[in-house]
Amino acid sequence: MIENKGRLFIYSGPSGVGKGTLLAPLLREGFVTLSVSATTRAPRAGERDGVEYHFVSREEFERMIADGEMLEYTEYGGNYYGTPRRFVERALEDGLNVVLEIETEGGQNVARLCPEAVRIFVLPPSLETLRERLTGRGTESEEAVERRLAAARREIAASVNYDFIIVNDDVFLAREQLACAIEAGGTLRRLQENTIKEVLESC
Repeated sequence: MIENKGRLFIYSGPSGVGKGTLLAPLLREGFVTLSVSATTRAPRAGERDGVEYHFVSREEFERMIADGEMLEYTEYGGNYYGTPRRFVERALEDGLNVVLEIETEGGQNVARLCPEAVRIFVLPPSLETLRERLTGRGTESEEAVERRLAAARREIAASVNYDFIIVNDDVFLAREQLACAIEAGGTLRRLQENTIKEVLESC
């Protein structure tokens, strides 16, 4: 388990649900900092190394796994995705609130290692709305969209393990709810059991 001064947030939701759109203002304001994942997939048009992802070779990624440098990782579509441990540990020690934007499998792995992490899930108002958003990108085939929708169903089913659920129907309302969830994260009952015990024993 990572001992920290800042708070760790696991932030998940299906592809196309708008996680980045909701989080962007909080990152600009310095309210939280984003842990940049590493991946072995090739950069897409406009993506920058160290910004959207750390783009590494498969050999380098597997070396990082072997050396214990990954907090969590998974393989999807023939490529590795994972969270470098060093950045997260240093940021938390510096008192920063760190967001891990990861899929639910990785989120569950982090939650086992770091039970103090606060889990936030962004939900689409419906799968049909999510389909429209995915096809509206114009960057993926119908087959790829169907694969993403199948993955979305699995991820939504796993959202029962999360502390906060935000439905991204109204983007402005959803942004406010995300900020409130991050602000209130430390007050979750499961994270305050020691405090409750201390209060009861203070008399």
